Amino acid sequence: MAYAEARHILVASEDECNALKTEIQNGADFADVAAKNSQCPSGANGGDLGRFTPGQMVPEFDEAVFRGGDVGELQGPIQTQFGFHLLEVTARG
Repeated sequence: MAYAEARHILVASEDECNALKTEIQNGADFADVAAKNSQCPSGANGGDLGRFTPGQMVPEFDEAVFRGGDVGELQGPIQTQFGFHLLEVTARG
């Protein structure tokens, strides 16, 4: 079965998500930004969500992970019922 490994940062607003994306694109460490800013408990682990399969995440997130950009590409903002996400797929199989 297909799987992915990913990390993310969850924030309340699209503006905040875009600001954090710019920080990361300018060289800030994704894990550090996640630890300082993410509203998800995964932020304490640098945003790491571990390994999961299709259908385990909300549809918008699932779509981005399994049909979105390349492994290692920073994606977002992605809006879900929880807020706005920055996402990096770290592995697919």
